Amino acid sequence: MSARTGRLRLYVIQALVFSLFATLFVRLYYLQVVGGEEYHAQATSQSVREVVVQPQRGLIVDDMGRPLVANRTSWVVSIDRSVLAKLSEHQQGVLLERVGKVVDVPAPRIRKLLVTCGEDGSESGVCWNGSPYQPVPVAEDVKKAVALRILEQPEDFPGVIADQQSVRAYPAPYGINLAHVLGYLSPITEEELDQSEEDGDTSVNGASSVGRAGIEKEYDRWLRGMPGYKSVAVDSMGRVLGDDGEVAGEPGDTLVTSIDAKVQGAVERQLAQTIATARQTYDPVTHKNYVADSGAAVVMEAKTGRIVAMASQPTYDPETWVGGITKKQLAQLYSTAADNPLLSRATQGQFAPGSTWKPIMTVGALNNGFTPQTRLDCSSGLQVGNRWFKNYESASYGSIGFDQALQLSCDTFFYRVGLSYWQRYGSDPTNVDAKDPLVDEAKDFGFGSETGVDLPGEASGRIADRHWKLDYWKSMKSYYCKIDEDGSAKSDFLRLFAHEFCLEGSYYRAGDAVNYSIGQGDTIVTPLQLARAYAALSNGGTLYEPRVAKAVVSPDGKTIRKIKPKVQGRVDASAASLRYVDQALLGTPKVGTLAWKFGGFPLDKVQIRGKTGSAEVQGKQSTSWVATYDENYVVVMMLTQAGTGSGTTGPAVRAVWESLYGIKGMDIDPGKAAIAGTTPPAGLPTFMRDGTILPPSAAKED
Repeated sequence: MSARTGRLRLYVIQALVFSLFATLFVRLYYLQVVGGEEYHAQATSQSVREVVVQPQRGLIVDDMGRPLVANRTSWVVSIDRSVLAKLSEHQQGVLLERVGKVVDVPAPRIRKLLVTCGEDGSESGVCWNGSPYQPVPVAEDVKKAVALRILEQPEDFPGVIADQQSVRAYPAPYGINLAHVLGYLSPITEEELDQSEEDGDTSVNGASSVGRAGIEKEYDRWLRGMPGYKSVAVDSMGRVLGDDGEVAGEPGDTLVTSIDAKVQGAVERQLAQTIATARQTYDPVTHKNYVADSGAAVVMEAKTGRIVAMASQPTYDPETWVGGITKKQLAQLYSTAADNPLLSRATQGQFAPGSTWKPIMTVGALNNGFTPQTRLDCSSGLQVGNRWFKNYESASYGSIGFDQALQLSCDTFFYRVGLSYWQRYGSDPTNVDAKDPLVDEAKDFGFGSETGVDLPGEASGRIADRHWKLDYWKSMKSYYCKIDEDGSAKSDFLRLFAHEFCLEGSYYRAGDAVNYSIGQGDTIVTPLQLARAYAALSNGGTLYEPRVAKAVVSPDGKTIRKIKPKVQGRVDASAASLRYVDQALLGTPKVGTLAWKFGGFPLDKVQIRGKTGSAEVQGKQSTSWVATYDENYVVVMMLTQAGTGSGTTGPAVRAVWESLYGIKGMDIDPGKAAIAGTTPPAGLPTFMRDGTILPPSAAKED
């Protein structure tokens, strides 16, 4: 009985153990097989993600602390592609349609925005150029209500992020544009990011925007700041559950410029108004209104090379680049039909200088055999070889000196100067090494070379001397010789030109020399180069590298770096020759070609020197120039296809001088700049002309 009972108990225990193991096995099977996916999802439903927090980019301010470029807050909607990838194709389509509807961006465009540039299906200008680990912005400047809807309904918008980000803003004091000086931003490229990683540069990341033009590009490393990093806990749908720590970023530094917003505003208005007026003015030569398709103006401090104002037309709205640019907008900016708005005519445009070239030629002549007592015939024309070179409008003034020749802008006087050097040193047209004092002088004034301005993409201009002509002939010989041989020229002029060029296009003839002496022919300059040369006439021969930036200031107001004027060289000319030209140009606004536009101007107090120019261009209307200066400033303005210098541009240049010194109905103080009478905005430091940073409470005009 007891043995049987013992075996029964053993069976019961075995059955209990077996049932327990069976239950455990079933439970394990359920957990790992039946409910495995669900429990795996729960286990991985919470993770920590590191998010880059972009720093606030530094301000750009003018000489008195007025903000030229600032920042504003924008609601940005982004999509986390790692979360999107977890959804089925159908779910992705539904989500993108839903997002597109609320942010007013078509779903197909959102799909293109999410493709990494360089991958199959990527489209230039639309694809994502940043880090593959960063959420991709698909809409910027969305309404707050839209952003809040996305934030409040995360179940409807998995992986969609709405947050506030800092973007560029343009306060435009005095209504200024200044686009070509300021520049713009665009997303960093993969190549740039790789290079920054190689260089150990941690100030940029896959979502960074970097300077692409202007001082935004030139001083990008100061302005960009240092990004921060935030660790956030997110669920499997990308929803933020909480913060898990943060490393604060550092805002960018403030860039203080030498730009005076008040003068800049006056320059831009005058340039735009002059172009508009020229387009309504009849050209007696072409029997049409002037085209006036572009223009530029530069105001520079004569003793430092600092840029006070710089304008170019046509221009563009820098806001166009904020939040990304469309293909249509980009095409417009590069459009030849729109006259290439991205091209800065002040630093990148290259034009024949016309008679504004003559002061430089005078310095060269006075240092190479001619004297202030020299008298030459200002005849109505001059025969050179088989061509008659006429004086402008066939005016004739008899025997005059260099002073009158400058004031009256006598072409034939300078023809004779250029011809005399050609006959003396270079009558052999094949001698590319022949001496030419006028060419040497132009190079000494910095023409034909970059000025070194702190703006990217500067053009170097060109001095069309014997070496240039030989090089050009070699590069174009086959083209013109082919036209000459097959008779494919579309006009008699081109047929004759091709024939002569093919045979003797490298020859530097007397006609080249006389054209060069008055700033015609193939010599071209930028308005900035001309302004810098006239500053050298004003300051006694010093060539400065033009500067827009004055200082870099930290966010707490400390000066990190002062950007001082930099001397590039000195003009190799006698002080007497520079003084002579300086005194001669005093007569231009009084009795010369500018006199009819400066009537009533207080020239006894603001002693402006000046020179006008009307450069002829084959197949186009003439280019209008006025270059002026006093002991403090240089003002240069140029308009293409706009007529004579004084007639078209003279009134605008006068108005700029009135703005510089506050002349309208006021007493004149030549020691006072135009910025008097304005105050910087509250809360910004003021960088005075002596280099001192003043707090807002102590800021004043200088």
